[in-house]
Amino acid sequence: MEIGIDSFAAAPSRSDQSTAQAMNELLSRIELADQVGLDVFGLGEHYRKEFLDSASPMILAAAASRTKRIRLTSAVTVLSAADPVRVFQNFATLDLISNGRAEIVAGRGSFIESFPLFGLDFNDYDALFAEKLDLLLRIRDNEFVDWSGKFRPALHHQPVYPRPTQNSLPIWIGVGGTPASFVRAGTLGLPLMVAVIGGETYRFRPLIDLYRKAGEAAGHAPEKLKVGLHSLGYVAKTKEEAIADYYPGYAEMFTRIGKERGFPPVTKSRFDDQNGPLGALLVGDPEEIAEKILRHSEALGGISRFTFQMDAGIPHEKLSKAIEMIGAKVSPLVKQSHQVA
Repeated sequence: MEIGIDSFAAAPSRSDQSTAQAMNELLSRIELADQVGLDVFGLGEHYRKEFLDSASPMILAAAASRTKRIRLTSAVTVLSAADPVRVFQNFATLDLISNGRAEIVAGRGSFIESFPLFGLDFNDYDALFAEKLDLLLRIRDNEFVDWSGKFRPALHHQPVYPRPTQNSLPIWIGVGGTPASFVRAGTLGLPLMVAVIGGETYRFRPLIDLYRKAGEAAGHAPEKLKVGLHSLGYVAKTKEEAIADYYPGYAEMFTRIGKERGFPPVTKSRFDDQNGPLGALLVGDPEEIAEKILRHSEALGGISRFTFQMDAGIPHEKLSKAIEMIGAKVSPLVKQSHQVA
């Protein structure tokens, strides 16, 4: 099982920290993740003041020059709001810079700011994604592209360059809880990255079964139908320390987002429920978190990648310590138990 980190490149939350400093600290954490042996680092894509990841391929390219082994991916690329030609070119270039370590997690995103920003109709939310995914896959698999659709001018035997180092640039589908999205990923035979940020993780098993059944029905080999899990989490020496570090920022962030979406404010009791044995949060000491990752994997029928989303107003120094512990303790514990199983 691959273990990694996802980040939304949080903007500075303190008056004594500049935006440039926050970006440089993020790059330092990606470099550290590589040094401690983590497998993957992903960057989200948002168009909001509190995040710095609207041009994530540029950040990943900077990270590529400072790392040697870790895979570098989006988490996710908001494909509905992007030109698939440009997405492919950006990540093919990242692949060349990183010597074959680039990946794309394509999704629709959980915020809507990109639609008015790029002049798109939110009513076309799913149709845009489906059409653009089709074009992105066509470009990946063909140097010369013949394609036509509704939302973009047609391509007539048009070459798309550069081509990546990898023979087939990995493209995952990032999903939340929409059954049709799981079926689409399975039918296409694409690896699946499931974002579980609340509730009980095992409840996603029927959706993952839908994915695997759709893939099998479409003739894809089981080993091609990989499942990854993206969850909110944080690691410290003790569970009490981890909660003390993580909860204040988590509560502030999700209470603020909840106001936008009509959700009630976060409470400590609700947080504790979410951080319990079956809940989606993974906040605790290394041994407990390793065990919980393995339980989640078993509950979902086996996963091949797990990524921590740790952005919650936590200072750079503490995030760095968490990354060190994930690399030194959590990842080895998970991999040893996974190999035995």
